[in-house]
Amino acid sequence: MACASHVLQSIPQPETVSVNGVAISRDAIAREVQHHKASKPIEAWQSAARALVIRELLLQRVRCLGIASSPRDNGSGRRETDEEALLRALIEEEVATPDPDEVACRRYFEQNRRRFRSQPIYAASHILFAALQAQAESYARARVVANSVLAELKRYPEKFADLARAHSACPSAALGGSLGQITVGQTTPEFERALERLNLGAITEAPVDTCYGLHIIRLDGKIEGKDLPFELVADRIAAYLRANVMHRATAQYVARLVSNARIAGIEIAGAEAHRVS
Repeated sequence: MACASHVLQSIPQPETVSVNGVAISRDAIAREVQHHKASKPIEAWQSAARALVIRELLLQRVRCLGIASSPRDNGSGRRETDEEALLRALIEEEVATPDPDEVACRRYFEQNRRRFRSQPIYAASHILFAALQAQAESYARARVVANSVLAELKRYPEKFADLARAHSACPSAALGGSLGQITVGQTTPEFERALERLNLGAITEAPVDTCYGLHIIRLDGKIEGKDLPFELVADRIAAYLRANVMHRATAQYVARLVSNARIAGIEIAGAEAHRVS
């Protein structure tokens, strides 16, 4: 993206952007542009201007109502700014968001059963031949060794643990290559796909390439995923539905404020009116 000053210089602005008579400075829009990705500079500038108009409109409402609020921790170690605290307090006071009832939660649960299933648990062992793909020569040597070990395993599969101790670059070598129990997300996508294709006790037909090098993988056991009961996911569903209701209600609230405001220099319609920056 072009730098903010270049964007500002390349876009003619025949009219000052303002909301209810309060001007949004060109400098403020230029600073905001960096947060709005777009294929064209004019689109980034317009998106930035709209975001600042909506923010100013909400802050005007805060001042009108005399709302005060102290910043809170957002739950992930980051504290709100004073402005974020005021906007949160405004939405809490002005936007009604009823909690979803059990009927709505159960309906969502039944319509989305695939989302509420435990992940399978695998027991696996591997032999890692550490190498970086960017280093073509050493990677090729690692592949030669891996193929040689794999050929031996196909003749003598019972030697897996001994070969892991002799060749694997993973700390699991000390355990004969055993990784214990693993679930989705604990290994690389390539490793997971290889595990999914294996039958119990089987070894991969070819070394598996990952960012760590090449792996010979054996599936030692698998516990299939199970459907989770509604009671176990009810709170998660309620939180999801509550967030959706809040998003829609906030969008409608902002749209009403926009429709009653005097906005000059930029058009705000449709989805743009629903954005709270």
